[in-house]
Amino acid sequence: MANSRSSNSLVVPQASAALDQMKFEIAQELGIQIPQDGYYGHMTTRDTGTIGGYITRRLVQMAEEQLAGRFNR
Repeated sequence: MANSRSSNSLVVPQASAALDQMKFEIAQELGIQIPQDGYYGHMTTRDTGTIGGYITRRLVQMAEEQLAGRFNR
């Protein structure tokens, strides 16, 4: 995310490191090699999309668990 030209911005900038860590963990679980130099131009769209999809699933799951805990008390 450090060398990103994306116009997306984080709502909570302090979450950047945690999101990067999640990205690396998911890529490793899927057997996808993330470039060490931070340049994603040589990765396939399928690979980057798969990583992004799994990040989204995991974040939704975390939010659902947090909400369930809040309402099940």
